[in-house]
Amino acid sequence: MSKNKSDKNVLWAEESTLAPGVMEFLAGEDVLLDRQLLVYDIQATQAHIRGLSRINIFSLGEAAQLVSALDDLASEFQAGEFILDNRFEDGHSAIEAYLTERFGDLGKKIHTGRSRNDQILVATRLYLQAKLKTVRQQILAVAAACLQRAQADELTPMPGYTHLQPAMPSSVGLWMGAFAEAMLDNADWLFAIKQQINTSPLGAAAGFGVSLPLDREGVAKELGFERVQLNAQYVQNSRGKFELMALQGVEQVMLDVRRLAWDLSLFSTAEFGFVKMGKGYSTGSSIMPNKSNPDVVELLRGAVVVVQGAITELQNLLSLPSGYQRDLQLTKAPLLRAMKMATTSLEVLPGLIAGLEFERAAMLKKITPEMFATDRAMQLVATGLSFRDAYLQMKQVEITAAEPSAEESLSQRLSLGGSGKPGLDILQQRLNQLREHQ
Repeated sequence: MSKNKSDKNVLWAEESTLAPGVMEFLAGEDVLLDRQLLVYDIQATQAHIRGLSRINIFSLGEAAQLVSALDDLASEFQAGEFILDNRFEDGHSAIEAYLTERFGDLGKKIHTGRSRNDQILVATRLYLQAKLKTVRQQILAVAAACLQRAQADELTPMPGYTHLQPAMPSSVGLWMGAFAEAMLDNADWLFAIKQQINTSPLGAAAGFGVSLPLDREGVAKELGFERVQLNAQYVQNSRGKFELMALQGVEQVMLDVRRLAWDLSLFSTAEFGFVKMGKGYSTGSSIMPNKSNPDVVELLRGAVVVVQGAITELQNLLSLPSGYQRDLQLTKAPLLRAMKMATTSLEVLPGLIAGLEFERAAMLKKITPEMFATDRAMQLVATGLSFRDAYLQMKQVEITAAEPSAEESLSQRLSLGGSGKPGLDILQQRLNQLREHQ
């Protein structure tokens, strides 16, 4: 681009019409944030150009020229040869400026039939579709890692806790299987959200439609959307709402990540000593040579806060009347920040899970005789005693010997989903099915 940094490209006026400092205030972080959205903006612009050619705004040759130039822009951007910086108000102005510099008046025609409102909506919608697909793939990888550990240690004894107090003998298989099933549920939920927002806003313009017979359906199909978001007013009202929906789905994932991270934080302490992190997932102290710190787990434990903070920002921003309001520009930063935190967190989890080392002896040591009280009560029930009488009888007895053994206790719990019948084969089948329907 030939313009100097002081000559900012704007789509609506000359910068000199604004009071000093106002342009920078209005643009905010947009030009930096749009670096994450530019490839989607380019993709949508190419589809828009082809759609305009179908209603004779461009000839086929003109459309081909513009689309090819946008391929060049995408390549230059990804190679670092084109820099999206403060020469531009945002990514939209950068695209138009690039084409106008190459083709003059022909480049100025690309905004026909659209507004920056539906332009950012479609770029964000494409970004969400891609990110939700990525997160879902990551979730299935986490589920697979949990399931593999559950299968490998299905009957490895582990003390079970409620209220953080010793409860009953449990197993590594049961504990890991819980997180596997949680992630499978999360994958289902994210797929449903992805389908809900799989709709094209392009062509709604500023929220009132335009006096051109835009091929909205054809453009939507080309961009991979299942349908057109029909009502032009609702298109504008959905900005922030669909982003919020996506983040609320991601939050469910990160809540489970936090629970797993909390368990690992506790179980890896010297006081528990149940598990050790694999090589590469702990750090040293800057002052204490004896320390090995579970920094990865601790950051995973806190990651959900970033997503929840973004959700709170969006919820408060969406207290608006119908139509586009400039406040909605502020939905972009929290969305991108939260998605980055979620994807980077999920990326490290499968390796962390695969490298866990369980300390069988330490876990067995914590399974004390009184934790078998419920097993003993069930044995009495099997002889014909009512459960309530068996419960009261065991409450009054001091148990000093662990009979049956922890392994026997686990294998005898044959209710589906219990340690003796955890249904790992069912979870594996479900995982396989979800992988086939990505």
